[in-house]
Amino acid sequence: MSTGIVQVTFTAAEREVAERLVEDLVGAGLVACGQVSGPVRSVYRWRGAVEWADEWRAVLKTSEARAPRVVAAVRAGHPYETPAVVVTPGVGGDADSLAWVAEESGGAGA
Repeated sequence: MSTGIVQVTFTAAEREVAERLVEDLVGAGLVACGQVSGPVRSVYRWRGAVEWADEWRAVLKTSEARAPRVVAAVRAGHPYETPAVVVTPGVGGDADSLAWVAEESGGAGA
C-alpha cells in the first residue's frame, strides 16, 4: 500500500554539493525536507572497475507526484556524470508526518 510519499536518495563527493542541492529543493518546494549524512564509504562498479569513494548521502522526503521533478533537479545540479538517484516508495509511517510531507511538497496532485 503506497502512502503517496517517497524518499529520494543520492550521494555526492562533497558535503557542500549535497547540502546545496537539498537546500535548493526545499526552497523550491519540491521536497518537504532532506537530511545530509556522512561521510559514507561507497563501493561500486564503474566502467568495469571496482571503485571506492567517500561520499555524502542525502535523503529527501517528497510526494510521489513530485519525484520525477526532484530526480531531474538533482541530475541537473549534480556534478557526477551519472548520479545515483533512487526513489523509494513509502509504504507506511506516522500519519501526521506523512500529511506534512504531502502538504509541504505540493500534495498528491502536484
